[in-house]
Amino acid sequence: MLGEFICKAAHEMIRIGIVGGTGYTGVELLRILATHPRAELTAITSRTEAGKPVAGLFPNLRGKVDLAFSVPEEADLDNCDVVFFATPHGVAMAHAPALVRAGVKVIDLASDFRLKDIAQWSKWYKVEHSARELLAEAVYGLPEMNRDQIKSARVVGNPGCYATAVQLGFLPLIEAGIVDPAHLVADAKSGVSGAGRKADLGIMFSEVSDSFRAYGVAGHRHHPEMIQGLAKAAGGPIKLVFVPHLTPAIRGIHATLYARLISDADLQTLYETRFGEEPFVDVMPAGSHPDTRSVRGANTCRIAVHRPDDSDLVVVLAVIDNLVKGASGQAVQNMNLMFGLEETMGLDHVALMP
Repeated sequence: MLGEFICKAAHEMIRIGIVGGTGYTGVELLRILATHPRAELTAITSRTEAGKPVAGLFPNLRGKVDLAFSVPEEADLDNCDVVFFATPHGVAMAHAPALVRAGVKVIDLASDFRLKDIAQWSKWYKVEHSARELLAEAVYGLPEMNRDQIKSARVVGNPGCYATAVQLGFLPLIEAGIVDPAHLVADAKSGVSGAGRKADLGIMFSEVSDSFRAYGVAGHRHHPEMIQGLAKAAGGPIKLVFVPHLTPAIRGIHATLYARLISDADLQTLYETRFGEEPFVDVMPAGSHPDTRSVRGANTCRIAVHRPDDSDLVVVLAVIDNLVKGASGQAVQNMNLMFGLEETMGLDHVALMP
């Protein structure tokens, strides 16, 4: 059976359904999958836009996506090979069990399958989890940490955007055990697309432009996700202060990370060695300062590591496009792994500059 499955994945098209195709992560999935050589888009759902051509709403997809939006009940998702959920929390967990029973793989871009601690999930999302058995088997979809488990997963919880940048930035230090795990600080900034495609006063142009502010200082939903992943890497408890900020930009996350050394190391070599074989992590030369535009539209995390004044303080700079490596690009990266494809397939986009 496994050989038959791999053969199918390698030589046939993968039938793909997208639930929630009108948000920013949904249209980003469409943009990436429209030119993926093994992707066959078969269903894209939207209750509000049902019956309308996808290219009518998103003209950048004219000539690339010929489907119309459909309501989920008419989308024939059971006949897909994989279904992406680009929806608010609570939607994927309601539908994933039936899809998995039908032999469909599930990749959730929301939060339903990220946190293993049910109590933590309920605390942050204010509802009870309705698919606990699937949650127990779901794999956290950060390939740089869980590649082997993703390959055999039926359900993948795609990481959050902040959580992707912060975990990748800290990972070499934590794995090497050379920093104090009780004193980690993540100061991160995001463009407004991270808030989703919605009418909200706080993310309107006139409210965000020419301004800059912190939010969620008392707590943010991505924080327990970061704690979960970094504690796993550390093999024990960690403490992390995380402060997110909203910037007057559309795309991009810039995470400035701080940690205190407890043993000496060649930090540049440490990072280059850890990520040397990773196709989507670029460790920049010593002294570099990556900017968000260098990853815009690309499934890349660019990282620079600094040690100011040769002190015991490490400063790591990590940048990603929140809609690509922070969401839809990483989801396609996970799909490639789940179906035995080249991990980079359909994801070799060069960042847009300027």
